[in-house]
Amino acid sequence: MKNVKIIAGPCAIESEEQIIRIAKQLKEIGVDYLRGGAFKPRTNPESFQGLGDKGIEYLLKAKEETGLPVVTELMSIEQVRKYADKIDIIQIGSRNMYNYELLKELGKYDKPVLLKRGLSATYKEWISAAKYINGGKNVILCERGIRSFDNSTRNVLDLQAIPYIKKNTNYDIIIDPSHAAGNTYMIEPMSLAAVAAGCDGLIIEVHDRPEEALCDKEQAIDMECIKSITTKAKSLCKTLNKK
Repeated sequence: MKNVKIIAGPCAIESEEQIIRIAKQLKEIGVDYLRGGAFKPRTNPESFQGLGDKGIEYLLKAKEETGLPVVTELMSIEQVRKYADKIDIIQIGSRNMYNYELLKELGKYDKPVLLKRGLSATYKEWISAAKYINGGKNVILCERGIRSFDNSTRNVLDLQAIPYIKKNTNYDIIIDPSHAAGNTYMIEPMSLAAVAAGCDGLIIEVHDRPEEALCDKEQAIDMECIKSITTKAKSLCKTLNKK
């Protein structure tokens, strides 16, 4: 088992000051990658849609200020062509898992792609989608919860995906407890459970002022919580590596 990687940051980039402020705090905590959404595919068209190109500009400034590599979602072929060379890991959201033309375009770039599982995708459909990206080269799979009959949480985090992917593929797998749970109190236990199950990393929504977040404030954890998760996850990983 490799050392677990922590990807953290706000759901949405809200301003240059906000993303740089958060990035500096995450750097001090020991987070490995900075995440932040510039293009936000929202179910409700009246919700905050992100800052778009300006958001990418601010994210890259945060990278310059802190040295943290960055992860962000790109939604179209045009965006991939414009930003693929500037982003360290390109995230493809669950809605676009079946966007095969977009996936094929990603395969033209020597850049890691974080491919989120569709809301109701089977493991085989998810793996097949990954192969559209240059045969699966440079793909990291991301489990972010699947739909269920139970609406007590936003989605259901499928931890069984971790051993399945590890046994049947050569892909790394990242876990997104934020979108699975949809609330803050589940994020830490689900993160640690995922590490115990053998995941390669976590991608977590973090805001230093969660009550002010413009996007998904219900699941945005604060700095104290991400510090706890980072410390415990890396310690647990080291313990497991000794066995």
